[in-house]
Amino acid sequence: MSSPSNAFECRWHASRQLLAAYLAAQLFALGSLFLFSIPLWASSLGVLLCLAHGFWALPRQILLTHPQAFRGLRRDADGWQLWSQAEGWQPVQLRPDSLALPLVVILRFRLRGERRVRTICVPQDSQAADLHRRLRVRLCFSRRRWAAPE
Repeated sequence: MSSPSNAFECRWHASRQLLAAYLAAQLFALGSLFLFSIPLWASSLGVLLCLAHGFWALPRQILLTHPQAFRGLRRDADGWQLWSQAEGWQPVQLRPDSLALPLVVILRFRLRGERRVRTICVPQDSQAADLHRRLRVRLCFSRRRWAAPE
């Protein structure tokens, strides 16, 4: 009987579904600022914050065009690692509140040396169907998936 390989690697690209959901949420937020009877300074501040969030989140989380955007995940003898164009492969600790659902994988992780927990959303349309299924299976059944990087 052969032992199963512990190596796994996958990459993803920008998702049209995630972009559509984000733009819809932004439109609802901006629309609510104009529908509520709040002072002009408050609605102006809200619009500014929505636009600032869009300028920050779109290239890093949605369109994945920023060099710091994470676009790959692998598991090897060194543990779990995420890939970004700026930093290459970085060791991470996956968190137990990560989700692997049929339509979306939500990776919660902590980079080595950081206290902050980050999140990546990997929708179904950002990968081939077989690769997305393999990612979900690997996250659900991998041994020591919550272990900190060594």
